[in-house]
Amino acid sequence: MDRLIYTAMTGARHVFMQQAGVANNLANANTIGFKAQMHRFQAVPVLSEAMPTRAFVVDSSIQEIFDEGPILRTDNPLDIALDGPGWLVVQTPDGEAYTRAGALEVNVNGVMQTKSGYILEGDGGPVAIPPDNHIAIGSDGTVSVIPTFGNPNVVNVVGRLKLVNPPEADLVRGDDGMFRLRDGGISPMDESVRVSSGNLEGSNVNPAETMVQLISLARQFELQIKMIQTADQIDQAANKLLTYGA
Repeated sequence: MDRLIYTAMTGARHVFMQQAGVANNLANANTIGFKAQMHRFQAVPVLSEAMPTRAFVVDSSIQEIFDEGPILRTDNPLDIALDGPGWLVVQTPDGEAYTRAGALEVNVNGVMQTKSGYILEGDGGPVAIPPDNHIAIGSDGTVSVIPTFGNPNVVNVVGRLKLVNPPEADLVRGDDGMFRLRDGGISPMDESVRVSSGNLEGSNVNPAETMVQLISLARQFELQIKMIQTADQIDQAANKLLTYGA
């Protein structure tokens, strides 16, 4: 009977953990550039001479879903969406990190950054924007400025965004929601990555599907608890039979 309890107990525990992951996905359904996660579980035998036939459930891995989200038109020249695979590079206290959240702004120091406050990395360092200029971002990440006064036909290139495309299998998500190389390295610039100005990439979470998944997980959790309760009832009945037999 303990086999049933062991399996149901660990199953309920990890279904509860999976519910937390799915709830996090749902909470970020409107977060620009967010990538969903999926927990994967498997049954593992207990490595013990005392209980060689027992098995329990473990959270074997967390799979990152890198599917592209919907493109949202904003017409804001500082909003960019990556056209196909690729990542923007930002500076963090832990080094280089990657994001697809292309809602950009210029800080008080005239440096381009994300809405979260992380400095964007260019091909030669941070991209500085002179005051009193309109900004245009080309499909290859080139950042140009046009003076708001004087000759409006003068276009000056001030830098180029660093765009990279490391293998998805080498990326790990940090606590800040951004991705980094598993070995802590730096990805080289990829000339093939393209961006689309005036657009943003939405979250790749489908709210309807995620809600259905949450309901399904809730029912799975209830089933595991019911199995534990059934095992307890069977044990109580068996104890009564042993008592009568004595």
